[in-house]
Amino acid sequence: MTVAPARIGVIGIGLMGHGIAKNIVAKGQPLSFLKRRSAPDAGADLVALGGVELLSAREVAAASDIVILCVTGSPEVESVCFGTDSIVEAARRGLIVIDTSTAEPTSTAALRERFAQHGVEFVDAPLARTPVEAELGKLNTMVGATDAVFAQIEPVLRMYCENIFHVGPPGAGHKVKLMNNFIAQAICTATAEAFAAAVKSGVDPKQLARVVSAGGVNSGLFQAMARSLDGDMQGLKFQLDNARKDLRYYTHFTESMPLASWLGEAVHQALVQACAMGLGDGMVAALVTAQEKANGVKITPVAQS
Repeated sequence: MTVAPARIGVIGIGLMGHGIAKNIVAKGQPLSFLKRRSAPDAGADLVALGGVELLSAREVAAASDIVILCVTGSPEVESVCFGTDSIVEAARRGLIVIDTSTAEPTSTAALRERFAQHGVEFVDAPLARTPVEAELGKLNTMVGATDAVFAQIEPVLRMYCENIFHVGPPGAGHKVKLMNNFIAQAICTATAEAFAAAVKSGVDPKQLARVVSAGGVNSGLFQAMARSLDGDMQGLKFQLDNARKDLRYYTHFTESMPLASWLGEAVHQALVQACAMGLGDGMVAALVTAQEKANGVKITPVAQS
């Protein structure tokens, strides 16, 4: 197996990026990192482990052989790659940029072509699982890359991932991630609606949850949503506004083919509605709250004063 390059940079020390960086530096790899603006207090423990905090994407790229991006979506990726003080300003032949975000496939393709002009490989390797698995070094990743580049980066991916899927050529990773997230949010949206239907029809939603839990419809996502019935709205640690963004990317993706996507549009609009209700900062289980507001029902326990 190819030996991992000595110098690794991580841009975006947030909920997922922190775990990625921690596992890399804990394995003895020299690490430089750039914090997310939304996490100004992050990174002190990385410095204690030997990581070096830098002040721009350009500085991280200059100090690294492989740069891992862990930012929100395509606008942020485009900014750190080609904006002010960005990666391209330190671009050189042999540099590899790994994008772990959930991004628009069209943006990914454009960035890959622009980087290629500088001899830089741009790899899409988005993530699955949660910040808990990120801290444990047990994320899943789906990688779009040539066989040669995949062999080169696989040792690095193993530093923070439990399951690594080489799903196809460049671009395939982000496409698979959007399909994966569409399925996930369809399950969550349908579950929240079913709980509302139960309450409005006079059925205890916990009885519905008992039945689903014992059958083929059961899943980890269903169980995360079902915990809302006991008042736990943090069961799936993924922000609702990010879910909305991902489904917007998915509907753009299907339109670009074009592919009829009635369910994708319906799930996207359910997420848009929930965010328009002011729930975007909550986790995905806030879809249950959106159903309460839309249908005049009470699904979650009444808070005790």
